[in-house]
Amino acid sequence: MSDTVHESARPGSSHDDNVLKRLSTLDRFLPVWIVVAMGVGLLLGRLFPGLGDALATVQVGSVSLPIAIGLLIMMYPVLAKVRYNELGHVTSDRRLLGTSIFLNWVLGPALMFALAWLLLPDLPEYRTGLIIVGLARCIAMVLIWNDLACGDREAAAILVAINAVFQIVAFAFLGYFYLQVLPGWLGLSQTSLNVPIWSIAKSVLVFLGIPLAAGFLTRTLGEKAKGREWLEVKFLPKIGPAAVYGLLFTIVILFALQGHTITNRPLDVGRIALPLLAYFAIMWGGSMVLTRALGFDYERATSVSFTAAGNNFELAIAVAIGVFGVASGQALAGVVGPLIEVPALVGLVYVSLWARRFFPMRSQAMTGARP
Repeated sequence: MSDTVHESARPGSSHDDNVLKRLSTLDRFLPVWIVVAMGVGLLLGRLFPGLGDALATVQVGSVSLPIAIGLLIMMYPVLAKVRYNELGHVTSDRRLLGTSIFLNWVLGPALMFALAWLLLPDLPEYRTGLIIVGLARCIAMVLIWNDLACGDREAAAILVAINAVFQIVAFAFLGYFYLQVLPGWLGLSQTSLNVPIWSIAKSVLVFLGIPLAAGFLTRTLGEKAKGREWLEVKFLPKIGPAAVYGLLFTIVILFALQGHTITNRPLDVGRIALPLLAYFAIMWGGSMVLTRALGFDYERATSVSFTAAGNNFELAIAVAIGVFGVASGQALAGVVGPLIEVPALVGLVYVSLWARRFFPMRSQAMTGARP
């Protein structure tokens, strides 16, 4: 989003009613471009059934190279906008960090487990796939949704980094707990999940580590060489649109990978979509209500809520394919994740902007003009 939009979109601004009018054409019609990208991906996958297999072979280990390229292009401009020298005020906020950890690593997986068993009791493969999606907390696309909704960039960067660390150390343990231990306690069927920690760490390093390092170096070296004003007024606005282009490219690749499967099994996609829609609505809405009750300002409430609602579909798909196979129901459930998540969270961006009026305004000393 443009400089003007970020500044005018603050809660309490006299320009609130004109926010959408101030968006660039690229941002204003983002939902349209996303729908078109999804359609193009599905069409390519349908017209060229072998395309998904061809794209799937272009990978390093379990990491899809085309998806990695798209995500790196998408995340770099957003992470370059983060003011890393201001992260201290986020890391010192224990209430913010504690709330996010609870929502992401206690409530989120438990909610997805409950919804998967409640709505898919007769479809064990899809149910397992959704539980894996619930365990993979978002470390990538959430930065786009947070930026579009004018959330706190520094808070989002810290929360994503925390998710990355927890993902490496807790994913395998939580997979064992939710697929074997808890179902055993409840008398339900059990599923084994053997995921090497290095596979998870590699996904985190590629999808977060590389763009984070690039963004940090751009911010640090750019400010040192040219100053903050040049970086935020001249350079960052020029590379900003690349985030949306990277997002659209990633969506096309994702849906091309499984376009033939998705269009051949629409009823299965519909069954998988129901718990996902419920999950996104409950996690995002519940997080916004909780952060409002705790007195968070809009920017931080937005960062916490989108971080809680989003999932690391790249990791979920890689795990499902690696453990159960590319043609498995678990893999299909992972692919349907972004099919539902992308339009759902884009819609929630607009709901979030509308909901600003219900949150306290951050003091002028803390906000200032943002790039």
